[in-house]
Amino acid sequence: MKKKERVFAAIRKEAVDHVPTGFSLHFPRESQQGEEAVKAHLQFFRETDTDIIKIMNENLVPDAGDILRPKDWDKIPSYSLKDGFMQAQLEMVKRIMDQADGDAFSVGTLHGICASAIHPIEARYGYEKVREMFCVHLREDKQPVVEAWKRICDGMCQLAIAYRELGLDGIYYAGLGAEKRYFTDEEFEAFIAPLDKEILKASKEAGNINFMHMCKDGLNMERYASYADLADVVNWGVYETDFSLEEGRKLFPKATVMGGLANRKGVMVDGTTEELKEAAKAVIRDFGKEGFILGADCTLPTEIPYERIRAIAEAAREI
Repeated sequence: MKKKERVFAAIRKEAVDHVPTGFSLHFPRESQQGEEAVKAHLQFFRETDTDIIKIMNENLVPDAGDILRPKDWDKIPSYSLKDGFMQAQLEMVKRIMDQADGDAFSVGTLHGICASAIHPIEARYGYEKVREMFCVHLREDKQPVVEAWKRICDGMCQLAIAYRELGLDGIYYAGLGAEKRYFTDEEFEAFIAPLDKEILKASKEAGNINFMHMCKDGLNMERYASYADLADVVNWGVYETDFSLEEGRKLFPKATVMGGLANRKGVMVDGTTEELKEAAKAVIRDFGKEGFILGADCTLPTEIPYERIRAIAEAAREI
């Protein structure tokens, strides 16, 4: 099987010659955009030799000015593919795809509505402060907040469609907001889920395969149960959120599961190469080969040697 064929078979839950693999990391700051980002991606894909190539997205929704009260969300404009940050991302994707392994399965990172709404103000207030502000502002006056998020959502729908037009096989959707310490279940269902689903639906209608990543720790995974029909592949922090691969398979019975390895602790960072390969094989033996892609909870450490990732890909081919 070729790489893309193998991944599609795993998504359809058909027999595979071996379990496909996919990993990603955030590149150093100087290699996150432009020509250096293109080079960094191609080097990573070449040296790790995994089945899935995931194009990162550090071209974020830009700073929108001070947002200190709900009414300030009116500063968030409408977005389109003509905006500079969108153009930069699409140009980078095009250049990477022009040179990347055509046999590999390709996905483009698309930040979900919660993450995309964080980006324009995170540099001003810090991540935790922004997350707290979301809750306060929604509870004080939800209308301007929700309207701003809808404008962001529309831009992300356009990006999902453009990814497909550039030849990507799918999107890697970075879902955020299900942490129990921020929104209530009711707030998530009312304000986050509908916009997440709108983007995922636009992506599916464009012909993309949707990889749904449920990010961070302390999640109420049940909040994502209603996303099931829009997610072809699901990935989450098995270790950081204490929700096993088997539990995920039960929550999303139609989806292929991706993961199995902790991303920033344990054997991934401390083990020998042989211990790492054996851990990868153990995950496959325990979970089985059907409907499974070997990966990690989330992005790997930026400084991890690429040969360690390649060793995992090799281990998957040996079992």
